Amino acid sequence: MRSIALIDVNNFYVSCERVFNPKLVGRPVVVLSNNDGCAIARSNEAKALGVPMGAPWFKLKDLAKQHGMIGLSSNYALYADMSNRVMSILREYSPDQEVYSIDESFLDLTGFQSRDLIKYGQHMRKRILRWTGLPVCVGIGSTKTLAKLANHCAKKQPVFNSVCNLNNLSSAELDLLFSQIDVSEIWGIGRKLAPKLQALGINSVLDLKRANPEQLRQQFSVVMEKTVRELNGTVCIELEDIAPPKQQIMSSRSFGQPVEDYNSLAESITLYVSTAAVKLRKQQSLAGVVYVYIATSPFKLDEKQYSNGIRIPLPNPTDDTRLLANIALWALKQIYRSNYSYAKAGIVLSELVTRQHLQNDLFARLPSSDALMTVMDGINRKMGKESIKLASEGFIRPWRMKQENKSPSYTTKWGDLPVVYDPKWSLISCISGICIQYFKN
Repeated sequence: MRSIALIDVNNFYVSCERVFNPKLVGRPVVVLSNNDGCAIARSNEAKALGVPMGAPWFKLKDLAKQHGMIGLSSNYALYADMSNRVMSILREYSPDQEVYSIDESFLDLTGFQSRDLIKYGQHMRKRILRWTGLPVCVGIGSTKTLAKLANHCAKKQPVFNSVCNLNNLSSAELDLLFSQIDVSEIWGIGRKLAPKLQALGINSVLDLKRANPEQLRQQFSVVMEKTVRELNGTVCIELEDIAPPKQQIMSSRSFGQPVEDYNSLAESITLYVSTAAVKLRKQQSLAGVVYVYIATSPFKLDEKQYSNGIRIPLPNPTDDTRLLANIALWALKQIYRSNYSYAKAGIVLSELVTRQHLQNDLFARLPSSDALMTVMDGINRKMGKESIKLASEGFIRPWRMKQENKSPSYTTKWGDLPVVYDPKWSLISCISGICIQYFKN
């Protein structure tokens, strides 16, 4: 029997904030989406108050005043860095790892069956908590679907003490456990498919496990068939050691304030292209199509409405930020209309091809920009984001995303370095897990 583990950080965004601000522990906390719009992460205390995922912050302000709930702006740089730390720790526990999302990772522990995997999972939890301050739960099963389900049990049922190994349970124990879990909790089912399954009399995990996979494939899809088979222990979804390259890369934001002039739109489009181009080069891909779009707010019905987009195929795929920005700005000129208050803009790079599979034009003689882009990425990686950039990205950016309650970038900016004063030492500064101690003179 295979042993697949899923390690998931509890309330990841909120937990990252609490690591560096202990005053948040025990208080209801929500992390908000772009422009401090909606709740995208909630502490257990906020969930207990009935705060739903996606609730607009302006509707929660009365509840926040009543219960002392705190709303924080998203700090993606902090979350990404903390995620990298967790994933690097987990990499030491198995050579076969799939980083599934920013806060989840699969590990193949099949070769570790001589160990007590419950204790092994507890060791992971304690090390991650000690080294990063983040709480995690561990679920273990014979397939990825069962591992996800085991992780759910580890979170929701205190009897498992945050580590659940379904492989240790008998068939009768599994059936009893599965009969108590709603079918919507299964990986890939969710709120959309659950009502359709319930209409067929499939209400619990056990019901779906006992269902006919071929019939469900005809009624739904091959994905549903795989889910049923995985619930019965048949591996249908393998671990992906290397994440497949994205088929398209999108970069967009809602503006912090309405934008009416072309120059501000051009700055935002250039910035989004630069961001997407970095991701493009990171996965060793080239873009064959650039799509640019702009839109007013659909919620302001008293204002004139306008939205438009344009798709520009490229004669030769490229990852050159300068070329992509020039094309995107040309596209913007085609769709821009004055006398509108724009609320959002964005770009999409598609028709992606890997560098190794690129077919060059026989007659084209394009100058190579690889060296320049490598230097540009290297400087920004070493000296900090936007240390070097295109001038058309702008500098003041009054349109930039609203983040009125954003925490410092504790681990990625020297200026935001957390500082602790102690009577024995004049100063202790902590960053990237390294403590630098300065002795008194």
